[in-house]
Amino acid sequence: MTFMRTKMGYFLVGGIAVVLALFVLEPLLQQGTAIFGASSRTEVGSIDGEAIKYEQFNTKVEQTSAQFKQQYGGVMNPQMQAMAVDQAWQSEIATVVLGKEFDRVGLTVSADELFDLIQGKTPSPLITQYFGNPQTGEFDRTAVITSLKSRNQNPQLAQQWLMLESEIEKQALQQKYTKLISNSVYVSSLEANDEYVNRNKLVNFKYVNLDYSSILDANVKLTDADYKEYYEENKKRFDNPQESRDLQYVSFSIQPTAADSALVKTQVEKLAADFKTTPNDSLFAANNSDVKVPYTYLSKGKLDPAVDSVIFNYSAGSFYGPKFSGNSYKLVKVIDSRFSPDSVKASHILINPAQVGGDDKGLKLADSLKKLAQGGSNFAELAKKYSVDGSKDQGGDLGTFARGAMVPEFENAAFDGRAGDIKVVKSQFGIHVIKIEKQVGSSKVVKLAYIEKTLAPSQKTRDIAYKKATAFLAEVKSDSFSTLAKKQGYTVGLADRITATQGYAPGLDNPRQLIRDAYDADKGEVLAQVYNMDNAYVVAQVTSIKPKGQLSLEDVKKQIEPQVLNAKKAKMLTEKFDKALSGASSIDAVASKVGKTAVPVQNMVFANPIIPGLSQENKVVGSVFGSQAGKLSKAITGDRGVYVFVVEGFTNPAPLANTFKQKESMLMNISQRALGSAFQALQEKSDIKDNRVKFY
Repeated sequence: MTFMRTKMGYFLVGGIAVVLALFVLEPLLQQGTAIFGASSRTEVGSIDGEAIKYEQFNTKVEQTSAQFKQQYGGVMNPQMQAMAVDQAWQSEIATVVLGKEFDRVGLTVSADELFDLIQGKTPSPLITQYFGNPQTGEFDRTAVITSLKSRNQNPQLAQQWLMLESEIEKQALQQKYTKLISNSVYVSSLEANDEYVNRNKLVNFKYVNLDYSSILDANVKLTDADYKEYYEENKKRFDNPQESRDLQYVSFSIQPTAADSALVKTQVEKLAADFKTTPNDSLFAANNSDVKVPYTYLSKGKLDPAVDSVIFNYSAGSFYGPKFSGNSYKLVKVIDSRFSPDSVKASHILINPAQVGGDDKGLKLADSLKKLAQGGSNFAELAKKYSVDGSKDQGGDLGTFARGAMVPEFENAAFDGRAGDIKVVKSQFGIHVIKIEKQVGSSKVVKLAYIEKTLAPSQKTRDIAYKKATAFLAEVKSDSFSTLAKKQGYTVGLADRITATQGYAPGLDNPRQLIRDAYDADKGEVLAQVYNMDNAYVVAQVTSIKPKGQLSLEDVKKQIEPQVLNAKKAKMLTEKFDKALSGASSIDAVASKVGKTAVPVQNMVFANPIIPGLSQENKVVGSVFGSQAGKLSKAITGDRGVYVFVVEGFTNPAPLANTFKQKESMLMNISQRALGSAFQALQEKSDIKDNRVKFY
């Protein structure tokens, strides 16, 4: 019950997040529009008229953030924070949009189904997560029933169960909907056979190509008509799924100077002298290191390579460093070294002190069980009777594990003992009676007092960079950003198509506040403050605002210039090929006229449209498979250039031997696409207003 209370809050958002992975790919994970109204002060948005209040939404963000921290060792950077906000937002969309769809199609979860998902033979994945042993992952049904019985005496636990049951029901409905969509898909025998032939049919052909790079950009004059023609032919490509901003910026580096490096080196040398003589190595290291290394035995491969490659040759009492590698100095004192098992096979009995009257009684029971086991009693039977861990059904067997798999107290007992030993230790999970079944292998391990000091810029360096940034901001105007930057010798960085909630931007390591301000600014506006990134100060300008929906030619003109250039070159190269094709009877004759050599390609398949030595050319390879053998093609415009080819022959595959298996494979792929399409269609029909940029 205790571990349920600890873990439940971390995973409540996870139920819906799981199904979203089935429904949506990355492009769909950021749907919604940045529309700000008067209610945006308290609402992060609305979905089909249902307001999403900040207070409730932020609780889900915090739960998701806690889950990320648990998964990634307590680390939480701006990108991960943005992911947490996005996941919580998608959870809200799924709850509202899918909930309405479930009602429309009549999907429900009966009381019997819910019972089975909570304490029956087919428990929900959420239940197995919450009531799985932290070390073994084994599901403990007894713990579920005990926790359910405790609800009446614990209002907080009762509320947690209500939330959990709601998430389990939602997940079950989502699984039913997934199955409903999957069952609506059908593949005929004819489709299966066509797919098989298309994937296995081979073609041999020869081609001649004229690369776009053969014409210099300077020799191509683009007109407004060229841009308009390309835009109209590719209009569907310019449907913007959500509002975005284009930015340009100047970075003022705060990297350490030579003077900073010298100062840090002096400080580290003094620290090394003190470290060598300190009476309390571990405390000194913990208080002075920028990076925390566990004060336990470590095996080779766990440390920075510069340290790892030498420290295992040092004896206890040795000192290593200062050693500079990466971006930091390392100081290491070897406390102890020994040979230790590579892995251990063990069993245990876990006692929950709260269930037996406290730590003293728990330890007394553990000692009694230890004596019984040492006296010849069957350890597995004792585990089945007394352990509260999920492994009790296997007689407490934990299998074989390496260092780092268990909590330190458990690990030290298992690796420091010998096969046959029975030990009692206390950890965060309770009191363990451990039986060491077997120890495998032997290699050197070391216990270290470890200090790492990062080379960081001095305050003076920061002040100089900040002064330059503020001076630039004071002088720059909306129409002189690039000009002034160039005049003063600064490089202008670009960050295009920045969405309101993303946690990253090219060249900017911590851009959330900058992005928030950009969404409160007009086109051309220089943002009013200097932004502090991890390694630089930044001054930025909003250069473009791209609304949701169909972008205009003006919005994309700069973006499409390379493609328009190639389209114009394609016309010029096509004219050249048309002249070469006139009167030519073979591919070699065409090649000769354009000063090239025909290139043969053997055994190409339709499913892998990469021309060897060139690139992926979908349109060209598709044209090859749609052509008659022996017939010269017309000029075909590709991604890299213009091509002419002749098919020399096709090789058909052997008849399809297993139509059922082919259908099954196709159904799986089609079903996944159908699920994504269904969820996308539901979102597109919904009225989604997204104000998150005002809060995160």
